[in-house]
Amino acid sequence: MRIVSEFPHQVKVLEKEVWIPMKRGDKLAARIWLPVDAQENPVPALLEYIPYRKRDMTRPGDEPKHAWFAGHGYASLRVDMAGAGDSFGVMRDEYARQELQDGKEVIAWIARQPWCTGKVGMFGISWGGFNSLQVAALKPPALKAIVTSCSTDDRYADDMHYMGGALLNDQLDWGTTFFSILPLPGDPEIMGPAWKKNWKERLDGVPCPVELWMKHQRRDAYWKHGSVCENYDDIQCAVFAVGGWLDGYSNAIFRLLKNLKVPRLGLVGPHAHQWGQSERAPGPAIGFLQEMLRFWDHWLKGIDTGIMAEPMLRAYLQDDVPARPWYAHCPGEWIGEKAWPSPRIKARRLYLSDEGLSPAKGRDVPRTATTPQTLGLAGGEWCPYGTGGEGPEFPGDQRQDDGASICFDGEVLAQDLDVLGAPVVTLDMAIDKADGFVCVRLNDVKPDGSVSRATYGVLNLTHRDGHEKIRAMPKGRRVKVRVQLNDCGYRFRAGHRLRIAVSTTYWPLIFPSPEPVALTVHTGTSTLELPVRPASGGPKLKPFEAPEQAPAMAMTQLSNPPSKNTVMRDVLTGRVEVYSERGTGHYRIDEHGMAFRRTTIERMAITEGDPLSAESGVTVTSHMKRGDFEINVHARTSLRATKDTFLLQADLDVWEGKERVLAKSWSTPFKRDGV
Repeated sequence: MRIVSEFPHQVKVLEKEVWIPMKRGDKLAARIWLPVDAQENPVPALLEYIPYRKRDMTRPGDEPKHAWFAGHGYASLRVDMAGAGDSFGVMRDEYARQELQDGKEVIAWIARQPWCTGKVGMFGISWGGFNSLQVAALKPPALKAIVTSCSTDDRYADDMHYMGGALLNDQLDWGTTFFSILPLPGDPEIMGPAWKKNWKERLDGVPCPVELWMKHQRRDAYWKHGSVCENYDDIQCAVFAVGGWLDGYSNAIFRLLKNLKVPRLGLVGPHAHQWGQSERAPGPAIGFLQEMLRFWDHWLKGIDTGIMAEPMLRAYLQDDVPARPWYAHCPGEWIGEKAWPSPRIKARRLYLSDEGLSPAKGRDVPRTATTPQTLGLAGGEWCPYGTGGEGPEFPGDQRQDDGASICFDGEVLAQDLDVLGAPVVTLDMAIDKADGFVCVRLNDVKPDGSVSRATYGVLNLTHRDGHEKIRAMPKGRRVKVRVQLNDCGYRFRAGHRLRIAVSTTYWPLIFPSPEPVALTVHTGTSTLELPVRPASGGPKLKPFEAPEQAPAMAMTQLSNPPSKNTVMRDVLTGRVEVYSERGTGHYRIDEHGMAFRRTTIERMAITEGDPLSAESGVTVTSHMKRGDFEINVHARTSLRATKDTFLLQADLDVWEGKERVLAKSWSTPFKRDGV
């Protein structure tokens, strides 16, 4: 990473008394980076609108972007949402209507400022990427373009709550993190004496987010709110959608490119849940801030930077990905397509035949298996972050999982095979229960015997006709089921084999179905459709610049982040426990002296042969301190299930110094709604 300290514009930071008034009476806190002469020479503005606390929690990683943009002639703002960080108000859930309406008001306020030309861009990663899309759908007149990173257009189908209608264990992980953020107060140094009153308002009625999300196990009106896929035409500004193949949200990029009608670009790197210039694994990192600047300069300054002449989609074609749960660098190359869907990409059909993956149907030979409840230990995280310190995040060597799956292997490839897009597997199948899941993996079998996962998909079979209604499976009767795998960009090398692996379990990524399920796959009538990209003839790409950013903020690391990751197996009982301990470490921000720490402990366990033995638990502790001001939050959630009911237990404890100011517990049953 190149650290840049000299820019075309000198930069100043406005912070302590920058308040954005809302019509309802609350005011939101902002940090603003400005060129020093912006009052005399107004500039366009960029907005990052977040719940992640602009001054402490995510500040170390995010701040260098804002100074970099300001140094290139923009006003760059980090704004705390109502009830988050130093902003007044109360936050109770993700993507509330108030949040989005406030975002629209913030953009109008920015456009009115004397240092702004009246043109605004919006950007963010994860939550900030979500609400960039959602606020854009409200059509703020001043909003001309957005950059949305690691986000989704569909809050049910592609978020860390459910996948294919199956419950993700990530719901508990993120839900407990959010649970620990909600009770944190603003900084008295910014909010003044009114911080205490606002903090009490935050604590009064604080919810358990997981409880709310568990009430909505289908794609109902709750999830449709904020899902811009309900009407893509609501978005009328330019969109740059970005992400990484290892991130949980990369599918949305392809849907946005396909369905939006506005000028749009997509970029998919090899990385996880992070920005493209990040030094987190896996590389290679690129000069993504420069790509954003080219986009902003085009849409907010009217400069022809050439970015809109780039291919609509630029993607990293992964090549012989290591079969390891963490690696620093992903081999491959950048490729482009002028349009998406690309007319250059053709579907190639292979049959799941009695001989393996084959161009010929072969005979109808039923293949049956009840896969182990612990199958999936090589699956990695649904949404990795690429830190290395958070353990085996990436999918590792698939041999152990494949050995317990129903597998179909292709012939040794005579030449390289490039795949770009979403493979689709159609299974002619039956199960012996009324409900169950299938997990389908497309794997790369290498000459040395190791196996990498190229992509995968999960489907709750009661959702086979859509996520809004459920339909029980006809026990023992054959049905055709379509499983769309995640979009991927992958080169299968000559000398390797393709493999389709099918299972009814994928723990701990998804919570298991209520009963063990016997799956029968019929060969000859089950198929794989591969989106095959020609090896030549695509558009040439301009090389990316080297990654760079402004200097990081000054901070003192008081203790290093924890990192403990274990899998424990009791060979007598068959009990398996996955344990992870991770966090931010303890650091102090030198500018204002606030120390911050967050630690997460996650435990997931299951006993082989008994899906009802599964339990997941997450504890997140958050700590902030400066002088006599000290806040500690302990948030805990756990989930287990009977055949018919999910059982959620949650506890929240909040201390001000040595005084406990809140102790609250939840014990909530939920009927299993086909999940």
